[in-house]
Amino acid sequence: MLIDTYGRVATDLRVSLTDRCNLRCTYCMPEEGLQWLAKPDLLTDDEIVRLIGLAVTSLGVEEVRFTGGEPLLRPGLVGIVERVAALAPRPQMSLTTNGIGLKRTATALKAAGLDRVNVSLDTLRPDVFKTLTRRDRHKDVLEGLEAARDAGLTPVKVNAVLMPGMNEDEAPDLLAWAVEHGYELRFIEQMPLDAQHGWKREGMVTAGDILASLRTRFELTEEGADERGSAPAERWLVDGGPHRVGVIASVTRPFCRACDRTRLTADGQIRTCLFAREETDLRAALRSGAPDEEVARIWRLAMWGKKAGSGLDDPSFLQPDRPMSAIGG
Repeated sequence: MLIDTYGRVATDLRVSLTDRCNLRCTYCMPEEGLQWLAKPDLLTDDEIVRLIGLAVTSLGVEEVRFTGGEPLLRPGLVGIVERVAALAPRPQMSLTTNGIGLKRTATALKAAGLDRVNVSLDTLRPDVFKTLTRRDRHKDVLEGLEAARDAGLTPVKVNAVLMPGMNEDEAPDLLAWAVEHGYELRFIEQMPLDAQHGWKREGMVTAGDILASLRTRFELTEEGADERGSAPAERWLVDGGPHRVGVIASVTRPFCRACDRTRLTADGQIRTCLFAREETDLRAALRSGAPDEEVARIWRLAMWGKKAGSGLDDPSFLQPDRPMSAIGG
């Protein structure tokens, strides 16, 4: 079991498969991209499966989310999913992706054992998409979403970040579109995880802003705390249901007290929090020949030291040195 001193138990493992991405979203990285991890620094497919197996069979992990960077850029992704699906007990498996490449891989991922996907899409306007991501791939994302739905990778969840002066007016349109296509929409507050460290609290579109915009067109009924559990998104029924919309308000409505996550970076570091400034190296333990029992001990010790909260509400908060693409979502 991965428990901390505040009694929280980590049952949800986020596994970053690569720090590389084929988009250059303005709230994540500069136009020229970043210095990517060298291949020898990345965990191998075997190392990833070994650590996930240890987490599932010995440490109480029940859900595995594959992230990046862009996880569809990982050549061995389908094989990793297939091997994790063979574990006993079998964990629930999902994938967070920008959707580029899903059209050609959705069926294979479903056959391998993937349960569902989260796809990032911040706008319905191709020109705004190109400005936000610095790539002209809007059509590819829409086709990837359709392929995921048709393959049965459901519920298909769509993650949207609203940026001032770019797409902040699109919340109602995005929700109407998601309802029409049967997707579950999640708005995510912009977080201080950009490589440029340009995030400004006073400039972000908040959960309150998003909800006020949605209520100009929809009736929202908040679900109870029992329905939410440890999920990061607060959810509302749309016009009485059955469709729902969620808001992940990491900045203005932190949910640290219910956090059940542990994170593994593409280079084998354990992170107890998305905003942590410390990491624990499991790659070195693996490559030095440490047995599973020792690796598990290191992992448990890392999670035992997890802090009470992210610190985002502290005026002295400092961003992690690594950006989101290097940490994993």
